[in-house]
Amino acid sequence: MAQATQSAEVDVEIAILGAGFAGLCMGIALQRDGQHDFVILERATEVGGTWRDNHYPGAACDIPSHLYSLSFAPKPDWSRVYPTQPELHAYLRQLAEDHGLRSKIRTGHDLLGADFDDARGIWRLTTSAGVITARKVVSGTGGLSEPKDPELPGLARFAGTTFHSAAWNHGYDLAGQRVAVIGTGASAVQFVPEIAPVVGHLDVYQRTPNWVIERGDRPYGRAAQWMFRHVPGLRAGYRAALYWKHEARVLAFVVHPALMRFPQRAAVRHIEAQVADPALRARVTPDYAFGCKRVLISNDWYPALQRSNVELVTSGIREVTPAGIVDATGKSRPVDCIIFATGFYATKNPIAARIRGVGGLSLAEAWKDGEEAYLGTLVRGFPNFFFIVGPNTGLGHNSMVFMIETQVAYIQRLLALMADADAARLEVRADVQARFNTALQQRLSGSIWATGCKSWYQHDSGKITALWPGFTFEFWRRTRVFDAADYELGS
Repeated sequence: MAQATQSAEVDVEIAILGAGFAGLCMGIALQRDGQHDFVILERATEVGGTWRDNHYPGAACDIPSHLYSLSFAPKPDWSRVYPTQPELHAYLRQLAEDHGLRSKIRTGHDLLGADFDDARGIWRLTTSAGVITARKVVSGTGGLSEPKDPELPGLARFAGTTFHSAAWNHGYDLAGQRVAVIGTGASAVQFVPEIAPVVGHLDVYQRTPNWVIERGDRPYGRAAQWMFRHVPGLRAGYRAALYWKHEARVLAFVVHPALMRFPQRAAVRHIEAQVADPALRARVTPDYAFGCKRVLISNDWYPALQRSNVELVTSGIREVTPAGIVDATGKSRPVDCIIFATGFYATKNPIAARIRGVGGLSLAEAWKDGEEAYLGTLVRGFPNFFFIVGPNTGLGHNSMVFMIETQVAYIQRLLALMADADAARLEVRADVQARFNTALQQRLSGSIWATGCKSWYQHDSGKITALWPGFTFEFWRRTRVFDAADYELGS
């Protein structure tokens, strides 16, 4: 188990926030560099991040398992093409054990505030279990870590049970209950088919339909697992093939968005093959370009919507009553349980208000017009604070684990730059950050994500703050070779 929480003030060289993929990868990298004066602060009682928290029925990844894992920690015996939540959580727990990170992890340390002391050049981290000071901070809290509940009139007076898909209530027995699911995004397409056969009646409230394509999932047999473990080069070659197959999708997302008409036709055929009723086909078919919002993969979403005990509601919600939900047409539907499949704070993450840099300026204030950073890692005004999976590092086509490893390696180079210069403080230059983001937004303006739909990729201003507008190997190259003059180093 992770080391017990501490209440006394602790001083370390580096504090890592979060014990998911990003935090564990950073901890392993520091140890390999001979740096052992660090802690990993985790608000929960166990490691795992996203794959600890999202344990709803059917939870799984939409990137193949051999690609969605750390390159230096392969797992030859993945059970399926697409890994499930239990298997991914087990992988991350084993990662912490295998690399001796348990003694570095402080569970039960929820970050209440992070304040930069300009005079002393340190960060003061106030957590639910005490205060920690650090000369450098690495944030591995993730871009999708804070569940977002909907704002519905009357919700507070609902007499039944409510919970978010990212905080699934396994103690509530859904059998025979009247259930309403709010949202039809990535989590809903996974758990709705799982609970539909169990509940008495299920109302699925859809605001905007998503493009859904076939999920080419299958189990790996014992023979395949044996070969991945014992045949030299097979696993690495398979991973490389998966990487380049996914990487090629950038051509349609950014380079030539007109290419999206080909996968869109496949998505339309998927609807035609699975949905018999023309009226339902029309309601589940998006009116925006394929790829503008997140593309989902499922073989059982459309069949679930056609069950006799399931109704797709597209008229919107007027209010929630103590006993149910009234839609925009005035029709009332009785409900025992409401499940929110409404996603996360991809922008305006509440943690930004708790991080205060030079002069007490919070990240929320610095990002009032939309999140931005330099290479998703550094933000002007927040010295020695490094982000993993920061602004504009998300992907619509490939594995985020690749981006995490790339950013970790970039942070290692920045730490080495500081050590070589005997510098106690590092910041990106303001003009460098500004030029980078101007060019970034120009590229994004021509992408499929800027074709008119509203998505969680965007800030309220319309600025696309979540996604990287190009090949992942380009991001790798940009972070691998850099000009030291882009940074301000100080004592």
